[in-house]
Amino acid sequence: MKAVLMTAAGDPEVLQVQQIENPAVPGDTELLVRLRAAGVNPIDIKLRQRGTFYPDKMPAILGCDGAGVVEAVGAAVKRFRVGDEVYFCYGGLGDRYGNYAEYTVVEERYVAPKPASLSFAEAAAAPLVLITAWEALYDRGGLEAGRKVLIHAGAGGVGHVAIQLAKLQGAQICTTVGSESKAEFVRKLGADKVILYKQTDFVEATLDWTQGEGVDLALDTVGGETFYKTVPTVQVYGDLITILDPDPALGNFKTARLRNLRISLELMLTPMLQGLVEAQTHQGKILEECSRLIDRGNLKIHLGKTFPLEAAADAHRLLETGSIPGKISLLID
Repeated sequence: MKAVLMTAAGDPEVLQVQQIENPAVPGDTELLVRLRAAGVNPIDIKLRQRGTFYPDKMPAILGCDGAGVVEAVGAAVKRFRVGDEVYFCYGGLGDRYGNYAEYTVVEERYVAPKPASLSFAEAAAAPLVLITAWEALYDRGGLEAGRKVLIHAGAGGVGHVAIQLAKLQGAQICTTVGSESKAEFVRKLGADKVILYKQTDFVEATLDWTQGEGVDLALDTVGGETFYKTVPTVQVYGDLITILDPDPALGNFKTARLRNLRISLELMLTPMLQGLVEAQTHQGKILEECSRLIDRGNLKIHLGKTFPLEAAADAHRLLETGSIPGKISLLID
């Protein structure tokens, strides 16, 4: 099969299209999927730049997100049959095939029926950001109707989904963006207050929006100094959730402690990295519920750009600029 191999850590040029053997016949609880599209995520960029979680298993095939058609099923598979259209977040971390390829093998518990209203490219762009935003807002933050939420980078992959999930829960939403075009984009998604962070201090603007009290919940999708700057925007006893690793060199938790904040670290890859079956099953159910929301028109995935599989390096270059709203997918013939 055709696949994009990461031959070493480095620049996008390390991604090389090659012909390799097809995956093995699926095990009892696995599906063989003929991939039609693969999502491109920031984790792919980080692994390409720094090396995968399994450096002794090179070369690697990146790509956690995929969508395609089931071609074979294991003996114990109960929910899917040959010909089903599916989407999932699985693989791509260095220890097994990722989705920058024509075929992959996936554990059944990770897989959900593809939303019928989405193309394969749109569906492949969705799983990682859907699960991340759902776990952060609903599982970690326990978001309820009437709460006020700050979502950083609302036009980004996780951000644009988080705005919609928060709105579905009946929350009031404030978000940060970097341009007027992105501001218009997030308003259409349901944002109540939009802060152009390059022009306006987001801390001051958020406190003004909340009459000085702060938001009930803040979702940090940016990291770095933004995480620590967000602390005073959260009300006492509120929730601050980040999808990045807080850098102790950039700040401390003194103010967060004085405000009695609950700090949550969201990494949706943990079940895959640690083989947590119950958590993997929960993530599959999240995707099933999101399929229903999407097909009812309650949740949208914004696909900003597509590339052919052979242009994976170009897709990485574009994602690294941070200039495109929504998501990027690779099309697989």
